Order: sequence, then C-alpha cells, then structure tokens
Amino acid sequence: MVTLPVYDTSGSEVGKYEIDPAEIAPSINKQLLHDVVVMYQASARQGSHKSKSRAEVAGSTKKMYRQKGTGNARAGSRRSGLRRGGGHIFAKRPRDYSYRLNRKAVRAATRMAIAGKIQDEQVLVIEGLSFDEPKTSQMAGVLAALKISGSSTLVTTASYDAGVYKSARNIPGVSVSPVADLNALSVLRPKVMLVTREALDAIKSGVKTETEVEA
Repeated sequence: MVTLPVYDTSGSEVGKYEIDPAEIAPSINKQLLHDVVVMYQASARQGSHKSKSRAEVAGSTKKMYRQKGTGNARAGSRRSGLRRGGGHIFAKRPRDYSYRLNRKAVRAATRMAIAGKIQDEQVLVIEGLSFDEPKTSQMAGVLAALKISGSSTLVTTASYDAGVYKSARNIPGVSVSPVADLNALSVLRPKVMLVTREALDAIKSGVKTETEVEA
C-alpha cells in the first residue's frame, strides 16, 4: 500500500490518498511494456519515404559501350544502381509501419505503466484542477507551486477538460490526457504524472471493471 500526499493548486498538502499498485497491476512485465511502446512508436512513423529505382531515374537505357574489346568492365545503362546518378537497387517505397497487439495486452501494459509510476514515486495527486477560462500563466503557476515546473509532465483528468487542456498546451513538456485516453507510452514518456483525485478514482474503478470483464 502506498500513501500519496494530496495537494491543492497552491502546493499545500490537504490530505492523503492510499492506493495499492498491485490492485492496478499485480506484476510489471517489462517485455510487454517494451512491445507496446514500440507498437505506438511504429504507428507514429510517417512512412512516406521514397527513392527511385533504375526504372524511374532519368537517363538512356542504351548500353554505354560494347561488351568486349574496350578493356573496361562490362556495363549496361547509365540507370544502373552501381553508377552515380543511377537508381537505388532496393528502392524505398511508402509503407505503413503501424500494427496492433492484442487489446488485452495493450490494456494490461497501460495498467503496468501507471503502477510503475506509483511505485517509483513519480505520481503527484492534486485535489482538483479547473480554470474559469484558459490561462497558461495559471497552469504554469500550479506547476511551479508543486515544484515540477520544467519537468516533462502528464496532467491526467477524469474526463476531457477544455480549460485544463488549453491552459497547458503551450507549456513545453506538458501534455494533458483524460483517463480514457491513457496508454503505456503516454504514461511512461514524461517524468512526472500529475493526477487529480477524481482521475485516480476513475483509474481504480476502470481497472476493477476491466478485471471483472476479463474474468
């Protein structure tokens, strides 16, 4: 059981939150985490690379000189991949790098990533986080009060909050995600995870629901 301090927006401790990482993920499989992270990174690759083959480069297809009698090595056209300006022998083609792992494994990896963050003391709990209007300076002030200003941070809310998202989107290294959109890569990438109390409750209830469904 881990006891996390709960802070308000001014950085003052206002309570405690007890959570057992084993309830979220009984064990942490590093190989599974690696596989899922690589899957997300592969899906993010653009894949629009392309180079020309010998059939696509400009130049004559005529044999450069006769086969024998010149003293030179035999040669075909100028488009050969062996010559400067020729086509690529194994030309690159646009491709889609994305693939999907088993849904159950992907969900398990997300839970493992969150449990790992809690075990490594990289999770901060805030009582509530809301803004009357989008204001980057207010969000920056909250991060400074919690002493995580300048650190890569994932701000997690129970549901999509436009005010929080718009207040944080221009701060370098800070991302905002509702609980429903969390994944292993988004959780592991930042150094700190700032979670509202309501969001942490949603994570616990979501894990319980998934476990019941899988059972």
